Amino acid sequence: MNGTGSFLSEPHRKFHSPRDLKSSASIPHTCYSKKAQAGLRKTAFHEKLSKSIKKTFTKGAGYGHHTYGKEPSFERISYKDSTYEIVSMVAYLIGVNRHIFENENESPKIDVYERLESDKSARIIRNLCIIRTAIERRFGKINDIMRTGYRSILSMPEFIPAESLNQLSADGICFVKKTSTKLCHHIIEINRIISDRINNCQNLFPIWINWSYIKDLFIMPNGLSEEGTKAASDVYYAGLSNYPYQMYINWTPENNGNILYNDKKFVTLLYQWHHAIFTEYSKVSDASSFVKNTIYSFVNKSRKTVIVVDCENSDPYKLCATLKNLEFSVSQKISAILLFDDVHTATAWRILESYTSIPVEHILIERIKQNKSLVDIKLTARACKEHYQNEVDSFVIVSSDSDYWGLISSMPDAGFLVMIEREKCGPDMKATLADAGVFYCYLDDFYSGNSDAIRKNAIFNEMYRWIDNSVRLNVNDMFDAALRNTRIEMSQAERRQFFDKYIRSMSLRIDEEGNVSVELKRK
Repeated sequence: MNGTGSFLSEPHRKFHSPRDLKSSASIPHTCYSKKAQAGLRKTAFHEKLSKSIKKTFTKGAGYGHHTYGKEPSFERISYKDSTYEIVSMVAYLIGVNRHIFENENESPKIDVYERLESDKSARIIRNLCIIRTAIERRFGKINDIMRTGYRSILSMPEFIPAESLNQLSADGICFVKKTSTKLCHHIIEINRIISDRINNCQNLFPIWINWSYIKDLFIMPNGLSEEGTKAASDVYYAGLSNYPYQMYINWTPENNGNILYNDKKFVTLLYQWHHAIFTEYSKVSDASSFVKNTIYSFVNKSRKTVIVVDCENSDPYKLCATLKNLEFSVSQKISAILLFDDVHTATAWRILESYTSIPVEHILIERIKQNKSLVDIKLTARACKEHYQNEVDSFVIVSSDSDYWGLISSMPDAGFLVMIEREKCGPDMKATLADAGVFYCYLDDFYSGNSDAIRKNAIFNEMYRWIDNSVRLNVNDMFDAALRNTRIEMSQAERRQFFDKYIRSMSLRIDEEGNVSVELKRK
């Protein structure tokens, strides 16, 4: 027990802290070549901006070579630019001590702790896990005291945290049963309650992560039997130093360092434990500080910036994630987002304006020939108009289409920054941008783990549109038709009672094939 009265020990750590991770420079996606020097912007502003970016490239890195500071560790390279949302929630639920969250050098974040502390379902799981771990760690001593000292587990504050016991009581949870004559019976009851209640925490996690993998961490194998609790205890003791912050979880302990180091490491390992592969790294990492700072420098040094989006060659959810993760002060300096949309493009573009404070103009372009889109032509024409008539000096082009090099090369007095998708933009376009000194970055690299609401709202909007187009039913008209066709007469009072009893409670039934039918309450 440490000086704070906690039963937790200091965590078992081998690697660098998240603070060190955040301070590490990242490798840029582009760099300047000698060929590009002759083509740098001719206005004073863009000369200054180009020099600033070039200086950053030279100081930081260039095409995969880390040129300053200490050589990054394996952890920094493999799990760079990660987030800490998932590991913070897991750390809270398994019972990691609050002082770990308050330590800036540790992964779990205090804001997540405080958020979950106000959630009753999360609190219950956390305190049950704390007590379970406390029993597992001091099982022999607690068991001896119960047998020889005739003390209840509720009266052992030196082993069982009183704060957790009190909080569970306040939340209406009691794991101590009169029939529990052995210490393992308490563990069995705790396991039962955790098993019954862990699904209440599912809504805390985003839908992109496999909930069953998270859930398994809390379920002790065969934990409702004495044999199961003993086997779990043996595994725990044998690998104690490898458990995250020495808190019990259901896993085969391995020497992987701190598995709660950051989201990228944890989720990668989590999927590996279940013989799966996690590849959606934008869900657990963000664009590097170098990329973000370059974007900020580009916008801040511009007089007027406009984002032009080729909706045919861009992902609306990735752009939403990018905009959400830009500093508010910078996004406020962007004059407008111009969406050039084809009639065949994803409907999700309609909700973009709900997730940004930047004014959005949605330009829907009809086709003259059904097999030929006019988006690139319209976008180019509008960009020229914005530059020459509206004095826009800087453009952020969101597209992976190489056709826009014609626009970039034809406006030497304008500044350009290009946002592309890694798998959709070819190497020739990237090389051309690099040679011209035009910075580009990947939309894929911006954190998208918090974009569940965007995708969910897009799905709901589309489903409501489908329902509106597919379902036309007025229950009053239906009732009138039924009475008319059956030649049944009812008074207004009878009609009202029949309606309230049978029609108002009508519901939808969905079969295994997804077919929907309406059911009336007939009893």
